[in-house]
Amino acid sequence: MNIKMTFYILGKMLGMEALLLLLPAFVGLIYQEESAVYFVITAAVMGVLFLLTGIRKPANRKIYGKEGMVIVALTWILWSLFGAMPFTLSGSIPSYVDAFFETVSGFTTTGSTILADVEALPQCMLFWRSFTHWVGGMGVLVFAMMLTNMEKTSMHLMRAEVPGMEKDKLVPRMKESSRILYGMYLGLSVILVILLLLGGMNLFDSLIHMFGTAGTGGFSNYAISVGHFDSAYIDVVLSIFMILFGVNFGLYFLLLTREFKPVWKNEELRAYLLIITIATLLIAVNINGDYPNFLQSVRFSLFQVASIITTTGFATTDFNYWPMFSKCILMTLMVIGACASSTGGGIKVCRGLVVLKTIKQAVKQMLHPKSVSLIRVNDKKMSPETLKNVYSYLMAYAVIAVGSVILVAIDNMDMETTISAVMTTLNNVGPGFGVVGPMGSFADYSAFSKIVFSFDMLVGRLEIFPFLILFTAFAWRKKF
Repeated sequence: MNIKMTFYILGKMLGMEALLLLLPAFVGLIYQEESAVYFVITAAVMGVLFLLTGIRKPANRKIYGKEGMVIVALTWILWSLFGAMPFTLSGSIPSYVDAFFETVSGFTTTGSTILADVEALPQCMLFWRSFTHWVGGMGVLVFAMMLTNMEKTSMHLMRAEVPGMEKDKLVPRMKESSRILYGMYLGLSVILVILLLLGGMNLFDSLIHMFGTAGTGGFSNYAISVGHFDSAYIDVVLSIFMILFGVNFGLYFLLLTREFKPVWKNEELRAYLLIITIATLLIAVNINGDYPNFLQSVRFSLFQVASIITTTGFATTDFNYWPMFSKCILMTLMVIGACASSTGGGIKVCRGLVVLKTIKQAVKQMLHPKSVSLIRVNDKKMSPETLKNVYSYLMAYAVIAVGSVILVAIDNMDMETTISAVMTTLNNVGPGFGVVGPMGSFADYSAFSKIVFSFDMLVGRLEIFPFLILFTAFAWRKKF
């Protein structure tokens, strides 16, 4: 373990967050809010830490996969710890555990909240709360690589942070890849803001809901989320863009280079769109009696399906009151999630494809024991190492999910609330069912359970292993 280089990069990341904290401070200045000063105070503290650790480069600058995972995990923890400070210092969220939960939920693009009255927060706090979605959506380290000179260390950091089975580079240099990713991310974000402004939103509301959509996070500045606007136009626009941000960004790069055929043939994309279509139609039929006409039921069904499968978490209605059949479909979508290398969470559609193809292969070999078949995704043979990683991930996911349910069950909530609370945080979705439904919150849970949920959100966003490796002795040995 290269300790000096690890601390150097962590120091640089603290300096980066210090600069980002000046944005909500500026928003507070515009709205003449006293709370803005707490962003400046926090930024000053982080600035000092940056000067102490992030200025002088160590002689040995080499890092490997182990250091990359540790740096990524520690960066997300530190950004959440410091990012929570303005909430507590200002009194907006008096409990630091609650503020930490809210900030982790923001950076991991989960969207779960402990706030019962979100509209009571100052505008600068609402801005910071949602802006964390936008930064965390593509990844805080990817964001830093885009702006700084971290080329020699970027490969291991990006591989540890970008979700998916395999980490493909868009171009040979990781720094250029990160800039291309954020260029596409920013472009889609700007287009969305313009469309929301055309739909009647003011600039502040447009930015807040763009942050939540682009990062697939789901924080809104209104208690009833997107339902506040009661606009079919806004529902459709957000539904389309939630789906777009749940697509593998590598496919957008192919579109930019006019390689259309590989995009259409992409199995994950086709499966993703098929799941959305089928789920939307099934739920629309199931809830049709609750709405004036079928078109209305399709509108609400599509929005909620897009929101849940992309793990955004916005809501236009309280789906707690939908029939159990529809709620079970939504729960399934929570687990499936979006595409790899997108801003969405869940186990990812590509892993689901691998599981289905593994089952198909097993059945085929039972019928024809001497046959030899390979598992391919997008006409690409899955290597034994990739398959092992997928199965290890799914086993670890199951263990963490079951363990978390047992731990938070101490609070004695009903079964629907307990299980959905774990699944919605572990999959970075946001709202669950029961007490933690779209119109509810996690406020009634104990501090212990909120820490468990925070752990789940971090584990889910970093796809388990970069975070778990922090707790192994292997990670801290001097020798690789």
